Amino acid sequence: MLLDLHAQPILPPDRQVLSELDWGEVAKLWDNNQLGQLHDWLNERWARLIRNSPLGTKDPEAELLQALAFATLALFFTQNQNQEGALLMLDDAMMALGKYRPSYMGVRIESIYGTLEDLRPMLVGLASDADCPMYPFVYPRFEYSRAAP
Repeated sequence: MLLDLHAQPILPPDRQVLSELDWGEVAKLWDNNQLGQLHDWLNERWARLIRNSPLGTKDPEAELLQALAFATLALFFTQNQNQEGALLMLDDAMMALGKYRPSYMGVRIESIYGTLEDLRPMLVGLASDADCPMYPFVYPRFEYSRAAP
């Protein structure tokens, strides 16, 4: 059997995704605790952004979207009795978000980072299936500037 080694067209990176970002949509999902849906929203745009990009996952805007997705999962996991997963995502989010403090692309990173920073010591040592250590679970609203990213 021979492989078809004909050149396949390489699609250009999808940078248009940046001009289409609607932080208002993110804020609505974040503020309404629709974190599963928000993760999917961020992940879809991240995947479009890195597609065929020379920088790939090292693209700063893509890295920000991924970091926000990590933060979103950390908050989702801690509310759904997955404290081990929450801690892993929280650490990844803090590492990536730290580069973009206090704000980047119109998103106020500092308040998100602060929430993760406050939550982290509460997660350390919890059983993986423990209840959320914060009750009621309240975190800051998603803050962004109205300017286009």
